[in-house]
Amino acid sequence: MFIINIYTFKFLLFTFIAMSLQTTSAPMRHFLQLTDFSATEILYVLTRAHYIKQKFKRYEPHMPLHDRTLAMIFEKASTRTRVSFEAGMYQMGGLVINLTSNDSQLGRSEPIEDTARVVTRMVDIVMIRTFEQSRLERFAAHSRVPVINGLTNEYHPCQILADLLTYIEHHGSIQGKTVAWIGDANNMAYTWLQAAQLLDFKLHISAPKGYQLDKERIASINPKHFQEFDDPMQAATNADLITTDVWTSMGYEQENEKRRQAFANWMVDQEMMSLANPDALFMHCLPAHRGEEVSAEVIDGPQSVVWDEAENRLHVQKALMEFLLLGKKETPSF
Repeated sequence: MFIINIYTFKFLLFTFIAMSLQTTSAPMRHFLQLTDFSATEILYVLTRAHYIKQKFKRYEPHMPLHDRTLAMIFEKASTRTRVSFEAGMYQMGGLVINLTSNDSQLGRSEPIEDTARVVTRMVDIVMIRTFEQSRLERFAAHSRVPVINGLTNEYHPCQILADLLTYIEHHGSIQGKTVAWIGDANNMAYTWLQAAQLLDFKLHISAPKGYQLDKERIASINPKHFQEFDDPMQAATNADLITTDVWTSMGYEQENEKRRQAFANWMVDQEMMSLANPDALFMHCLPAHRGEEVSAEVIDGPQSVVWDEAENRLHVQKALMEFLLLGKKETPSF
């Protein structure tokens, strides 16, 4: 006859209860660029973000990640990325660990593969803001948990999620619309290209010669989803959204004066906005330099939605982390 003592029984009972209460995890996925998700998955995250945002506005707790820890690794400076991820994880009941190159072994030449092997044994999800996309991919290849791209030189997918949510909240579906990107063919421009292909809209791109799209990187993009213009005014004509970024991104500061001269005719001003559709929106991922890439009258004007756009980083990233860790949840449509 098998006899179990009271202490063993209590331990087994506690283990059973803990397992039954444990939140179900989703199969591990990474979000290193927008095309890591299907169009259906992107639209789900946006819908979920809107739902989470409405709960936030009503002061209703939403804490599905109460037992999870986010590690944030910053090799590039940040304001919006840090605040939005950190606040978002705390609001969902989780914990946050913040690492930079200055206060971790990454700044002392530890291979990023080793950092991944160690850190991801101790946390549930990682966000990295770094330089080359290949560095992010090396980390992800050795990670035991989902990894999110908080920005690289090549892509900025979390920002585009926020931009898409902002457009949809103001004007509905972006399918079939025209977005004008005015400025450098940078990480934002290439991520907008991915969004256009996934969500079936048209991207107009205008950049000075020498700062245009890399032909090799756009070889697989269907031409129906984008068009390049030498004249930024033509790119803005009949657009539903005009968006831009600083002329000199992080890492290119030594080119600042050269870029100021090259981009002199690419400032988004009221004349350019007047060529777009009457209800066109203006976006900027921030920080902005009034009088350079955008005039004060535009960014502070009635067509600007930059503050909604900035806030929406919080909500899309909460939805993104929830999706990567817990999978899809039943969500009311917009």
